[in-house]
Amino acid sequence: MLDRAQAPKGRLSDAWRRIAVWRARRRASPVWSVAVACIMALIALPIFTVLTLAVRPADNIWPQLIASVLPSALYNTLALMTLTGLATLITGAATAWLVTMYRFPGRVLADRLLVLPLAIPTYIVAYVYGDLLAYSGPVQTGLRSAFGLPPGTPALIPDVRSLGGAIFVLAAVLYPYVYLSARASFVQQSVCVLEVARTLGRTPMGVFWAVALPMARPALVAGVALVMMECLADLAAVQYLGVPTLTASIYATWLQRSNLGGAAQLATVLIGVVAVVFFVEVWARGGAQTHTTGRYRSIPFHELTGWKGWAAAAACLLPFIAGFAVPVAVLTHNAATHLAPAFEAGFWPAVRNSVLLASCSAVAAVLVALVLAYARRVAPNGLTRPAARIAGLGYALPGTVLAIGLLIPLGALDNRIDGFARANFGFSTGLLLTGSLLALIFAYVIRFLAVALGALEGGLSRISPNLDAAARALGETPLSALYRVHLPLLTPALASGALLVFVDAMKELPATLLMRPFNFETLATHVYSLATIEQFEAAAPGSLMIVIAGLLPVLALHRAIAAGRAGGS
Repeated sequence: MLDRAQAPKGRLSDAWRRIAVWRARRRASPVWSVAVACIMALIALPIFTVLTLAVRPADNIWPQLIASVLPSALYNTLALMTLTGLATLITGAATAWLVTMYRFPGRVLADRLLVLPLAIPTYIVAYVYGDLLAYSGPVQTGLRSAFGLPPGTPALIPDVRSLGGAIFVLAAVLYPYVYLSARASFVQQSVCVLEVARTLGRTPMGVFWAVALPMARPALVAGVALVMMECLADLAAVQYLGVPTLTASIYATWLQRSNLGGAAQLATVLIGVVAVVFFVEVWARGGAQTHTTGRYRSIPFHELTGWKGWAAAAACLLPFIAGFAVPVAVLTHNAATHLAPAFEAGFWPAVRNSVLLASCSAVAAVLVALVLAYARRVAPNGLTRPAARIAGLGYALPGTVLAIGLLIPLGALDNRIDGFARANFGFSTGLLLTGSLLALIFAYVIRFLAVALGALEGGLSRISPNLDAAARALGETPLSALYRVHLPLLTPALASGALLVFVDAMKELPATLLMRPFNFETLATHVYSLATIEQFEAAAPGSLMIVIAGLLPVLALHRAIAAGRAGGS
């Protein structure tokens, strides 16, 4: 045997590293890879089903779709995504830079208020503004009264039920995605780099454009991509505001025109748009890396006094007012004045169902995410490493696509089980999976798995690999090490992931609307059902309950980002 001292140092270290990797792989059970493969197959099931159904529909209506539905739906979808993404980019990046680098009246309060619109579902804000700004609504009625105009006077405010209105509503709610991403990036940037730019003659605005913004590009692209995905997935808001996007067209083609094949064909176009957004995000981020000095210190705020300070405060408060303050004020007023009728309209059963469904989905999503994250740690290979990226595709799939992609195979499986029971036991099993809570939880897990996975991967990354090695040296298997070592240390990450999934499940509407059992109402479907018959006051308590459930994780996320600067005070 070659003595270790006789071998070249570089080759020896490389050889020992390869041996360590080989031994670790030998000790890792193949069960982890098999489990990851099964999870990936389940995530890919709805996409595969939709593509298969679109290629071989019962009735080929591609010519009709291309001639009538597809052009307007695709135009509205792309316009909504692009213009909303641009509006949120400007709003989120500008407010994040002001809050991070400048001191002005109300800066600390504005920093917390700017994230609150993320707690409100887009469809609730759409209902509020649709009712508030309607021709017969309080705003236009008040304006006509103030100016002494007769009732037949043309509208004084542009119609909110339009593409422009949808862009305003979605941008007012979704800009915190960009704000949080930009805030996290600006907070982590080195002050030394920014000060060097100032010594070279750059103005504060020049530093923002030439240095800070390019370094924050990956974070900004990620935030805008999330906004675009939310625009793609939205159903109730665009449906109420009268904008026929691809998602709304899928819903109408399936349920109103009773054409599942046509809905699947439209869904393939939507999947194609999702893929384009996904690859554009990767291209825009470019793989380029920016490196700054490792020395961090507290950010020296620039004082804004006089009218500049008040202008900065107004710029930061206006998005909060539009996206949170106005909707919550209207909901609170409606809930206070119509509380008793709302409670009589199935409110408490909807609360119970929402909590039950969201809790089960949160537990299931965290367990599946734990398998994916831990398998990548103990059995890294070509399957487990990209699993997290593939799992993230579920978050990009709208609920309508998930519903189509899951109801078809689940219905086929129910028919096989029923046929087997009839042939061998003489009774019918009926529908065991289709239209069940289990199927809905399955859809939620696929939809929100990426949220739980992000929290768990962050928690595992903070656990030293030396703990794994020590546990293995003491005879622990990967499974027993997970139970005895990692789970106690992962408690905060598990709770965080479960809470985030819980809140998202409370707000989810399209998948719930299409896959729920008969006579099963959640808060989201309860609000949607009342809003479709123009009973906005009765829907206010349920809307407020959804908002309250979303506030805690949003504030916790903001606190983690704001306190995440190395070397900061």
